[in-house]
Amino acid sequence: MECYKKLSLYDYPLPREYIAQHPLPERDASRLMVLHRDSGKLEHRQFCNLPEYLSEGDSLVLNNSRVIPARLVGKRSTGGRLKLLMIEEVEASTGRWRVLLETRGIPQEGEELDIEGGNLKGRLISRTSSGQWVIQLGPQGGLKEVLERVGRMPLPPYIKRLSEGDPYLSQDRERYQSVIATQPGSIAAPTACLHFTKELLREVSQRGVEIIFLTLHVGLGTFIPIKTPDITQHAMEKEYYELGAEAARRLNETKRRGGRIIAVGSTSLRVLETAAARGELSPYSGWTNLFIYPPYEFKLVDALLTNFHLPRSTLLVLVSAFAGRERILKAYSVARKEGYRFYSYGDAMLIL
Repeated sequence: MECYKKLSLYDYPLPREYIAQHPLPERDASRLMVLHRDSGKLEHRQFCNLPEYLSEGDSLVLNNSRVIPARLVGKRSTGGRLKLLMIEEVEASTGRWRVLLETRGIPQEGEELDIEGGNLKGRLISRTSSGQWVIQLGPQGGLKEVLERVGRMPLPPYIKRLSEGDPYLSQDRERYQSVIATQPGSIAAPTACLHFTKELLREVSQRGVEIIFLTLHVGLGTFIPIKTPDITQHAMEKEYYELGAEAARRLNETKRRGGRIIAVGSTSLRVLETAAARGELSPYSGWTNLFIYPPYEFKLVDALLTNFHLPRSTLLVLVSAFAGRERILKAYSVARKEGYRFYSYGDAMLIL
């Protein structure tokens, strides 16, 4: 096996105390590590200093997908408690969704469900080959509105919350959502976007930097752990994305004039690299399961703004492809020594 393919190479130790459990009071108060790929130099800044690294003629590309409150709790017909993570709607006309189901015992097809807080009834339809479930849950056509009212934000499992009465649950509805999130559909936040304020985006724009939006609805594909010893054998789940005509035109113009394209987050980067595989960018909507790993040759993206990622994850492999595995692991080691906060509510890294 070629050395870059070994999953064990994308590992590092991280004590739990480094994992951010809550957002900072201000979005742009996060720390910003700046990694210069040409020299390996590291700088330690604040996120509000980001505009200093952007130049007139550059384009900053953000994912405007909005997180849906996709976690529901309820009871089975047996009386047992259950938790649901709504993954995607599979049949809008019948209210059928693909879900992850957590409960004790073995659920049965046809079993009735009673969801808390929304006067919702459901039924287990079938179990998929991957262990997920298809459920039917009403009201048909209006479930997303019900989720906004009674659902909980789908925080990753390393962020701990009490089941009831946790004061951070209401804060998560605001802070696990970016200020530019307008297109509902994600079951996890594009976390690099969480650091931006509207004021900071205005400052970026005033420097002559184009701010461009695209959409990728974050699904399980971004976060399913790699389980194969050979990373190239890992299969990404597909995720839906949209690149509009105006965004494509402006990005093509950026490259023609010699500007840089700075992707905010791995989701934006994967959309751009998926679209670039067809040549000059054009408007497109569809699905991507692009898994980027070394020695991938990037076609479009010049710089990446991202958070600090989990060991052995597709995200850590992606940033290793972008900046070099040894350089990334060294930067992560420095981040631990300097007390950076890791993962979704943590600090950011700008890779130039």
